[in-house]
Amino acid sequence: MFDQTAFRNALGTFATGVTIVTARDGGGKPVGLTANSFNSVSLDPPMVLWSLALSSGNLEAFRNAKNWAVHILAVTQEDMSNRFARGGADKFAGMDLDDGPEGAPLIRGCAARFGCRARFEYEGGDHAIFLGEVVDFEQTDADPLIFHGGRYGRLENRPNPD
Repeated sequence: MFDQTAFRNALGTFATGVTIVTARDGGGKPVGLTANSFNSVSLDPPMVLWSLALSSGNLEAFRNAKNWAVHILAVTQEDMSNRFARGGADKFAGMDLDDGPEGAPLIRGCAARFGCRARFEYEGGDHAIFLGEVVDFEQTDADPLIFHGGRYGRLENRPNPD
């Protein structure tokens, strides 16, 4: 028998960044969630991917979205990550909300942001894998928030060897 808990713990040894993915549903309402399943795919054309559990209540909104954005959170945005990781409540309540150039809700103060045109969706086990073409991006000097072993963390920058 395959031990899913042990497998998940082993996966947790891989340090990842923390992202919030945003879009608008068919009625124009903003949707968003915290995800650490983000990766670059291609430089030409510029493409990225992320995945979402097939059991997610946000699945249909992202399946139908023509555009979405991936926000790489800054180390100061742990509370934002927790807010978007919870189900149910309006995650955008009280936020001054604008859209990025691609049309997805914009979260300010991130380390980087990738605005994407939805291109492909693949099914991978119990997750949907969303592949997008980057049409706009920005980067700041903020240190990224990382996740490792079930906990948030931050990078320790070492001096470059001479």
